[in-house]
Amino acid sequence: MKTSIGSKLFDAFNYTFLGLYGLATLLPFVYVVAGSFTSPQEFITKKIVLFPTQFSLEGYRYIFSTEVLLGSLGVTIFITIAGTAINLLFTCLMAYPLARKDLDGRRIILLGVVFSMLFSGGMIPTFLVVKSLGLINSYWSLLLPGAISAFNLIVLKNFFQQLPEGLEEAAKIDGCNDLRILWQIVLPLSLPAIATFALFYAVNHWNSFFQAILYINDNYKWPIQVWLRQIVILSSGGLGDSAVFDSNYIVPPGQIIKMAVIVISTLPILLVYPFLQKHFAKGALIGSVKG
Repeated sequence: MKTSIGSKLFDAFNYTFLGLYGLATLLPFVYVVAGSFTSPQEFITKKIVLFPTQFSLEGYRYIFSTEVLLGSLGVTIFITIAGTAINLLFTCLMAYPLARKDLDGRRIILLGVVFSMLFSGGMIPTFLVVKSLGLINSYWSLLLPGAISAFNLIVLKNFFQQLPEGLEEAAKIDGCNDLRILWQIVLPLSLPAIATFALFYAVNHWNSFFQAILYINDNYKWPIQVWLRQIVILSSGGLGDSAVFDSNYIVPPGQIIKMAVIVISTLPILLVYPFLQKHFAKGALIGSVKG
């Protein structure tokens, strides 16, 4: 089919507009990455640096001048992996029975889940619960309180409901129990949704720092986000634990340190996303329409 001149002009306008819009959204990230690798002298003399002429790692050297940061990186990786595994385990174990319409008390449980999305106990009652359970200064305080996301639970429940009931009936005829059906049939068919929620949970754990400030008293148990926050506070002239940093390092401008902090905190998630991208769009849409 031949396309008209108007259609070609419209396509050209769309491509141009979307291309410029994509560059506009990418420009701030390029600025942050370039600024983090710019020397302090060039950064001070120039207002905007997109292509640094004087390459420097001063910001990263200052950030990694303490061994505590490397330990906190291991803590964050552990919390992200363990927390995501716990989130997926509890979410799947609760979403699967709620997807079955013959479950007794199903409506009451769903109302409780929806209620928890709108109202919560608050920070102080949650802290008192964590303290009464003896989880203060323990990594469990970062893993258990948010084990299930109500929103993700409802979407995953809707996803499970869309699977053909004949598969479960055939499995039961073959002698499978509910757990085996969930493990060998339901979960393999739900990989797009599982991958999507795994990314959601992992990003949440990686970026989390407020819970660690509340529940972790030992600063050597802090995740990397808390230490990066401390570095930003110190570079801005605020109060923080400066004793863990090497005094031989000259503190670069605070803006360079902030940019380096953004790159360090964002890069791991950007590296993980391409492996889950093919499942992301499908998993985010399926299960979010029907209830």
